Amino acid sequence: MVERFHETENLMTRRTIKLIHQGRYAAEIPVELVEDDTGWSPYLSVEDATMLDAVRKALREGDVAAAAKYGRVFALVQVAG
Repeated sequence: MVERFHETENLMTRRTIKLIHQGRYAAEIPVELVEDDTGWSPYLSVEDATMLDAVRKALREGDVAAAAKYGRVFALVQVAG
């Protein structure tokens, strides 16, 4: 059997904030970026990518409470123009 993914010895993570914008809402979501010695680095874990998709969907549907389970949510207000 051919293994599709390989383990790396130099795996490191760092915390960062991703900003998700949908319609009149924005959310700051804390995630971990995975850094390793491959050409795909840095990348999100499957769990964090799924979480960002859930936040994006909740904001698109106007479900602020669901999005707020994952991070800070803001309502955007146009002030000029």
